[in-house]
Amino acid sequence: MTVNGTRCLYQIKLLTLRVFLSAFIIANVSSSCKQEATSEERTEGDIVIIDFADRKQTIEHIGASDAWSCQYAGLWPDAKRNQMADWLFSKELDANGKPIGIGLSIWRFNIGAGSAAQNNIKDEWRATEGFLNDKGYDFSRQAGQQWFLEAARKRNVEKFLAFTNSPPVIMTENKKGFSSRGDRANLSPDKYDAFADFLVSVLKNFNDTGRPFDYISPFNEPQWDWTENSQEGTPFLNKEIFEVTKRLNQRLGEAGLSTKIQIPEAAVLNYLYLVGDKPGRGNQIGEFFRDSSPYFVGGLDHVERAVSGHSYFSTTPRDSLREVRRKVREAVANASVPVRFWQSEYCILGDKEEVNGSGRDTSITPALYVARTIHYDLTVANASAWHWWLSISPYDYKDGLVYIDQSKTDGNITDSKLLWALGNFSRFIRPGAVRINVSTDAADINAFDGALISSYINADNEVVVVAINNTSKDRVVTLQFKNGDVKRLKSYVTAGGVDDKLKPAGEVTDGKLMLARNSVTTFVGKME
Repeated sequence: MTVNGTRCLYQIKLLTLRVFLSAFIIANVSSSCKQEATSEERTEGDIVIIDFADRKQTIEHIGASDAWSCQYAGLWPDAKRNQMADWLFSKELDANGKPIGIGLSIWRFNIGAGSAAQNNIKDEWRATEGFLNDKGYDFSRQAGQQWFLEAARKRNVEKFLAFTNSPPVIMTENKKGFSSRGDRANLSPDKYDAFADFLVSVLKNFNDTGRPFDYISPFNEPQWDWTENSQEGTPFLNKEIFEVTKRLNQRLGEAGLSTKIQIPEAAVLNYLYLVGDKPGRGNQIGEFFRDSSPYFVGGLDHVERAVSGHSYFSTTPRDSLREVRRKVREAVANASVPVRFWQSEYCILGDKEEVNGSGRDTSITPALYVARTIHYDLTVANASAWHWWLSISPYDYKDGLVYIDQSKTDGNITDSKLLWALGNFSRFIRPGAVRINVSTDAADINAFDGALISSYINADNEVVVVAINNTSKDRVVTLQFKNGDVKRLKSYVTAGGVDDKLKPAGEVTDGKLMLARNSVTTFVGKME
């Protein structure tokens, strides 16, 4: 009994020891693996060269539009509408050095067609008031939008653009804000002069009241047929754009206004250089800015020497994203007069992109996708301007920088990581900044799933480096400068954390940039 009991106790202790040793080994292997994984979560060693002598395009402005919800949001309680305006326009810093807003440098104001009075646009939030009706002009209309216009001016936004989606309903062919035909403008030739006079009257009113517009954009996505009553809109043939532009150019000169005409707001970038599936509405760089074209407007005094297009439906597949933008750049270079390219409208649209446009998402995921699009528009297409679509959205969709309840009088307001990711560009790349070439030997720098890095120098020699880390690993990138130097860089990060919204992230003095996983980080310093 005693012998057997001792053997039993020994066996139990031996078993216990084996279990303990096994647990110890497993724990240490696990710990070792954890340490190994942690070291693998960071990629180091990439060298990025910024050459101050290799300069590219000048950046004119980065902005967004007031369509359509500002007509209501601008009438909300003061605290809420001012918070939204601060998020969009402010260049100030809080007590901790964090940007209060994203400092948009252009604001797009929608001149309404007046469809709200007709109740025939199926979404009333997309119908608009109008300044002109059968009794004449009423410039007290669009009060909510005018509040945001004034809020932008008070916060020192640099540029302002007025745009139309449709001529006033009292002068369209079908007396509606959308088209019945779809193959040409919802505006008969005998109304071209009236439309030009209307636009000049609106511009003159704002000019005379101390709120001048730098640009007027009379056409919007002329390739679409706009026969559905989902929003205001009309197609335009190139020859119709030419005829209206000629008249508007003359009227602006007669009125003594300095406002420039901005065209053509192509629905998709391809239409800037291809005829495509819309004969008479494509190849718009060649049609308007090649002097061999019968529709050449490049010599008109009030036509801005910038061609605008929208980045919708061109962000996927990945190969075509860069190819489309390369072709835009080449078409611009082949114009008969010097012109620039403006990317003048974008949001995540539909189910044909890598990130589905449906469903509101304020996280970092759509923000990174949009940041990538901005990067390629600026670095491949050489865009000198970049504009978002809805600044404030009431929809369950990935179309807003700021989101609000669909209420006309009051409700909740929410910012988004997309707002702050855009701010990594708009807050620091100021009008007049020049893009500087970035080069590297690293295979995955400026690749879709790697780090996307671009650099700019503002007029005061302030250097800006915007780095997008599309991976799930932290990265360390080493900067090297040519033909100049920057000793100290402040960093601001937009990432997945709750507070990571242009959050100050320390200073860099050794040239080694820490790029957090799934983030957009901006580094700012002075060139020496």
